[in-house]
Amino acid sequence: MKVLVSACIMGVNCKYNGKNNENIAAMNFLKDKEVISICPEVLAGMKIPRSCAEIVDGRVVDENGNDVSLEYDKAVAVALSKIQNEEIDLVILQSRSPTCGVNQIYDGSFTGKLIPGMGLFAKALKQRGYNVIDVEEI
Repeated sequence: MKVLVSACIMGVNCKYNGKNNENIAAMNFLKDKEVISICPEVLAGMKIPRSCAEIVDGRVVDENGNDVSLEYDKAVAVALSKIQNEEIDLVILQSRSPTCGVNQIYDGSFTGKLIPGMGLFAKALKQRGYNVIDVEEI
């Protein structure tokens, strides 16, 4: 089984704040599987750390009010092209991210409020028929 996984879940320090979301349950689940670790933001050349970003009215905006949608759209495009020739059975993505959120994302107010929704990469993968789950579903 080949599984595409958000790199931060695997302990890679690639989050906007320079940290990771290492998830032991996910790593245990993945022990006997072929893993492709991915961080769309890093693939697109975004710096670490970088400003926190949330989705506001369909646009990605950083905490300083800058529209960074083009950077995030590029991140999704680069990540999709990287995996286009892979036979991926399952995708496990990091919760709540504007890129990888599967079930919920932040509401764009930068107050920690969650709303139902998907990050850009998660949505693109789902639209292409991938089996995408949130890491919290493991």
